[in-house]
Amino acid sequence: MSCTSDTHCITCSDEGVSMRVIELLGDGIACCAGADGAPAEVMVDLVGPVEPGDTLLVHAGGCSPNRGRGAAAAMKYVDEYRDAELGRVLAGEIVAIVEPGREYKIMEVCGGHTHTIYKYGVDDLLPANVELVHGPGCPVCVIPMGRVDDAISVAHIPGVIFTCFGDMMRVPGGSGTLLEAKARGADVRMVYSPLDALRIARENPDREVVFFAVGFETTAPSTALTLKRAKAEGTPNFSCFSNHVTIVPPLRALLESPDLRLDGFVGPGHVSTVVGARPFEFIPADYGKPVVISGFEPLDLLQSVYMVLRQLVEGRCEVENQYARVVPADGNPAALAVLEEVFELRPHFEWRGLGFISHSGLKLSAAYAELDAELRFEIPGVRVADPKACQCGEVLKGVIKPWECKVFGTACTPERPIGTCMVSSEGACAAYYNYGRFAREREVV
Repeated sequence: MSCTSDTHCITCSDEGVSMRVIELLGDGIACCAGADGAPAEVMVDLVGPVEPGDTLLVHAGGCSPNRGRGAAAAMKYVDEYRDAELGRVLAGEIVAIVEPGREYKIMEVCGGHTHTIYKYGVDDLLPANVELVHGPGCPVCVIPMGRVDDAISVAHIPGVIFTCFGDMMRVPGGSGTLLEAKARGADVRMVYSPLDALRIARENPDREVVFFAVGFETTAPSTALTLKRAKAEGTPNFSCFSNHVTIVPPLRALLESPDLRLDGFVGPGHVSTVVGARPFEFIPADYGKPVVISGFEPLDLLQSVYMVLRQLVEGRCEVENQYARVVPADGNPAALAVLEEVFELRPHFEWRGLGFISHSGLKLSAAYAELDAELRFEIPGVRVADPKACQCGEVLKGVIKPWECKVFGTACTPERPIGTCMVSSEGACAAYYNYGRFAREREVV
């Protein structure tokens, strides 16, 4: 059967999508369909045996451990975790456990959590003395302007087909966006996964095809598997411009920041499907802050906030795993192994709003150097300062809320973004804008 789609993007950078296996295509590839029924090829190398009817959590064309078997397994994660009455019960338990007069500030690390919070009004169920602040967990948002300009430079090289996820086409650099570069004549193409980029390379052997790889440890395994395929089958015209980053170093940088006071963390669920819960143990051990790994449905978030608050009230400080139905304590060993083989840590990497952070970015290892676009092409590597009006850096550090930015909702909108946080579906500014959060006032129910 045909397994292509011209209309459905199964990933917006790090966002996880529930998909059902339709057919096994061989060579570690399955044809899967999302909620709209549109088919897409998905790499299943990193999970156990799958069969038609299984439900998988898909990121950038690769999948995390099985969520369940059959349609019933897929349905219960919607019905049970969006129950309004249970939400009210959890909200009541949160109100009962907090200490009157004490202020609590909890950071949700992942942009997917921010999206859920404002889509479902999770924050409106919390007491006024419990504040949620947003962290640097949106993979598109943390890309600095200079790396976007580097990508545009490569895209303009004659003979290059430059491929990227849809969100990255609209991220502004100092010299515009990749979408504007496409309008000026560069061959820039949106892809749904790195496998699509590799297919384009096979179909165009006389052209250089570059994949703009972004994301945390969630999407990096899909890139790594694609690079392994490219090397194994000998596709010399394919290369990767790696901007993959890791989650632990920016969290440590935030905790070292003197201008941010936090009481605890709602940990990133999707990243943890790969790395597990153990990498976050340094937060309670070194900084005395509780962490709860959370799922992405509204009841997941409410329960995770309750679990953080309960630790604070009881004087405990540890890593707890609310998302145990998906996240194993030790992560995905197969995914971690392929990451270690294909990538190595950069000495330092620039983050929007956080500056240069040591050992926080991934580049291709020596064994895959022939597929490294940074070695194949001349990359300008110029650092570009953010526009003075844009305060994405402060939003990513949790210092301000999106509506406190001077240009939020006026000069900066999803249609005409100035900063990255307004571009991505996981960006805090986009979440605020799309769900009408234009001011500090809120109605507590």
